[in-house]
Amino acid sequence: MKYITMLNCKMMREEINMKDFSTEVHGCHKYDATGAITEPIYLSATFRHPAFRQSTGYDYGRMANPTRSVLEQTVALLEGGERAWALSSGMAAINLVFSLCTAGDHVLLSEDIYGGTVRLTNEIYAKYGIDFEYIDTRDAALVRAKMRPATKMVFIETPSNPMMFVTDIRALADIAHEGGALLVADNTFLSPHFQKPLILGADIVLESGTKYLCGHNDIICGFIAVKEDGSDLAERIEFLVKSEGPNLSTMDAWLMLRSIKTLGVRIERQAQSALTISEWLGTLPEVTEVFYPGLPDHPGHKLQKSQSTGFGGMISFKVQTPEIAQKCLAHLKLIAFAESLGGVESLLTYPLVQTHAEMPAELIRRTGLDSRLLRLSVGIEDVDDIEEDLAQALHAAARER
Repeated sequence: MKYITMLNCKMMREEINMKDFSTEVHGCHKYDATGAITEPIYLSATFRHPAFRQSTGYDYGRMANPTRSVLEQTVALLEGGERAWALSSGMAAINLVFSLCTAGDHVLLSEDIYGGTVRLTNEIYAKYGIDFEYIDTRDAALVRAKMRPATKMVFIETPSNPMMFVTDIRALADIAHEGGALLVADNTFLSPHFQKPLILGADIVLESGTKYLCGHNDIICGFIAVKEDGSDLAERIEFLVKSEGPNLSTMDAWLMLRSIKTLGVRIERQAQSALTISEWLGTLPEVTEVFYPGLPDHPGHKLQKSQSTGFGGMISFKVQTPEIAQKCLAHLKLIAFAESLGGVESLLTYPLVQTHAEMPAELIRRTGLDSRLLRLSVGIEDVDDIEEDLAQALHAAARER
């Protein structure tokens, strides 16, 4: 049997043609003298040097840690890249991306996007002279028209949060590169199990590892990955990581390695359940619209199918009135009314006052987000139980009107 080591991880994966399910389970684990199946936890803040100007490859925990290194190698493989960084949160990953920008730069962003990203750009980075412009990135012609000489980055979410808009990653990669800009893709809603933006042409992919990669709602984590290790872009990011110190802790890195082993099993079931539930939601009298790319009548269905292997476990839907949307939350029994997504537990979110509470009114108006919208993160519970809980909560809320 051939074992996968840190140094030849990518080469060995290609040699044995290891697929994603196997990569998720085995990752870049190196068997030590004990033959331990799981990666050791190296809880050392610093590392001994063999001699003057000699290193084991590990010097100080903020720079690198053996446990975190294996996690980063594993995520890089899953993303289809050569280098990844495990960070303290999804927002740390987004912050690091915008740290690549300087005063005078112009950045195009998807107008339907996580509210925390908008808060970071508008309230913090805009103060440093960076010009952020939000547009409908589903329209490739519009993106091309909005490019300027100063445009250094195009930042997209696809599918987007919470309206489930689908952006053509290949097309936008071409447009960004023609203009000398980077394409950054937030892949949180699908994870690398279903979608690999780097292979589709993106320069940077980021993930809130808290969501599907973790899958158990017990770790706050983020990732950035790039196509080529040693590239100028990788070196710039490496410098920022070392200088700003947003690294993931060793214990959380080990927990993430454990979580990723079941990523495919979890998200495949969540996607299968989400399709069933999205079809069922359309039959309820309280529901007026359902947004799920897996539905054949979703405007982005064909495109999503062409650039991913699955549609994910996120569903957004609108109900008849704001009162039904708000009151049903108190009637949930199985599903939790909570922020976040991607975990084994189903969560229902009210984006207007939770994940997107600080979105500018103009962006809310343009995207269609309103007080009737609910966002469901489908867990791995029995589909019948999820549907039963949603039905009774919506029916109860409708009766209270």
